[in-house]
Amino acid sequence: MSSPQMPPWLQEQIMKLQQSQQNLQSIMTQRQHLEMEKAETEKALEELKKIADDDSVFKQAGTVLIKSDKKTLVDELEEKVELSKTRSTVLEKQEIRVKDSLKEQEAKITEMMKSGATPPPPATTEDNPRK
Repeated sequence: MSSPQMPPWLQEQIMKLQQSQQNLQSIMTQRQHLEMEKAETEKALEELKKIADDDSVFKQAGTVLIKSDKKTLVDELEEKVELSKTRSTVLEKQEIRVKDSLKEQEAKITEMMKSGATPPPPATTEDNPRK
C-alpha cells in the first residue's frame, strides 16, 4: 500500500484508517461473542422456567456446582440477559460511530490523493471531541 513517493502525512492517515478498521473488527467480535453468550443465557433461563419450583437446581461456580433455588437462578439469569442487552446496545453504538469515522477517513484520504497530495492543516483539539 505504501510507496517511497507517498508523503508521510498520507501514510499517517492510512495508518489511522487501519487502526480504525482493527478497532471496528474488535467491536464486532465482542458484540458477536456477547450475542452468543446472551442466547446461551436465554436458553438456560427457558429451560429453568420449565422445571418445578421445588426441584433441585445447581449453578456453576468455577469448576464446581453449587445447589441453589430456582427463583434465585431465574433472577440472576434475567439480570444477566438485561446486562447483555445493554452492553450490546453500547457496542452497536460504538460500531456505528467507528463505521462513520471510517467513511470520513476514507473520504479524506481520497480527497488528499486527488488534490495533488498537499498536507492538511494541523489538527486542533476541536477535531477530536474526546480531548
